[in-house]
Amino acid sequence: MNNFSILSIDLAKNVFQLLGFDQFGKPCLSKRLSRTKLYEALINLP
Repeated sequence: MNNFSILSIDLAKNVFQLLGFDQFGKPCLSKRLSRTKLYEALINLP
């Protein structure tokens, strides 16, 4: 994953959207994850 300064999580019932933005506001991370995968992704963030 790239370095990002803003992390946004769109919470839903079963699928979550993880978005990261760099210091200039450009998206540098976009992932659609299940509840289990979201937890794993958050643990492994830099």
